Amino acid sequence: MVGSLPPEIEKLKAAMLIDLSMNQFSNGIPREIGGLQNLVHLSLRHNKLQGSILDSVCNMVGLEFLDLSDNNISGTIPMSLEKLQYLKYFNVSVNKLHGEIRSGGPFKNLSSQFFNYNEALCGSSRFIVPPCPTSSKHRSSRKKEIVLFLLLGIALVFVPSTFVSFWIRYRRGKRAPQQADSLPTVTRERISYYELLQETDDLSESNLIGFGSFGSVYKGVLRSGTVTAVKVYNLQLDAAFKSFDTECEVLRGIRHRNLVKVITSCSDLDFKALVLEYMPNGSLEMHLYLHNYFLDIRQRLSIMIEVACALEYLHHGCSSPVIHCDLKTSNVLLDEDMVAHLSDFGIFKTAW
Repeated sequence: MVGSLPPEIEKLKAAMLIDLSMNQFSNGIPREIGGLQNLVHLSLRHNKLQGSILDSVCNMVGLEFLDLSDNNISGTIPMSLEKLQYLKYFNVSVNKLHGEIRSGGPFKNLSSQFFNYNEALCGSSRFIVPPCPTSSKHRSSRKKEIVLFLLLGIALVFVPSTFVSFWIRYRRGKRAPQQADSLPTVTRERISYYELLQETDDLSESNLIGFGSFGSVYKGVLRSGTVTAVKVYNLQLDAAFKSFDTECEVLRGIRHRNLVKVITSCSDLDFKALVLEYMPNGSLEMHLYLHNYFLDIRQRLSIMIEVACALEYLHHGCSSPVIHCDLKTSNVLLDEDMVAHLSDFGIFKTAW
């Protein structure tokens, strides 16, 4: 079906489920849809809807399932949606949304995957997005007074230790980070921190190609001209340390054409990264769910066989069988020949 969603949709007062996914509807979501107060399930997935998410959606007080993924919806996520206390599924992935992902109401329990592939969403690290910039207009004068009093108290009590701390940080910033010799290497001599910065243009946003559970991935180029994917771990997450050690442990002992190759690593006291083989055709998830991507039946069958070969090797071809534990389409990467490579071994287990 093509065209716009008609405003007459508000006449479906008794409807509890509406599924209009996989059509060609365009323009915006009609404001009248908020009158469907008995609606429990609404799916408008995979259309060409534009405009913004309207505040009137919050009037659908019984809504439990709302899927707006794979459209061209822009704007921000309205704060009023926090009022939908029964909402359990809210998917807005693959749109053009920006601004803050709400944290109240039903958003406390929503998966980060429901917000993937948007233009500029920000918010809690739980959603694997950058933090939102703070603004003074969002702070009350009372909060400002509390902050000022706290800062004054800290300054009066801890001036000597604060001065020493800043001096130590300054001196450390003038030197390269110290190498942690006890951390594992992968396939060759580790790359230095400064070499990695040069390789990724100081980890610039223009080279950012994705987010993972424990950090970010940047495109880089080694001095030899080899294009790489640099997985930088977010060490503010306690699990990132274990994930880095785990991936080093498993990847240095396995070799297979359908596993992502680790070229080297950078392991400092306050910085950890893996330099991986670059996959120019992205993930299987992109080719299955994003617009302008297509896999024919032959490619799909080949990818299935290649992933199965990788798993067969992990289960039966290693000296100690390995269980991946996180097999999903976003962890299947495709090289320039559309050959599948299994990645992300941060939570693997050894099977005995």
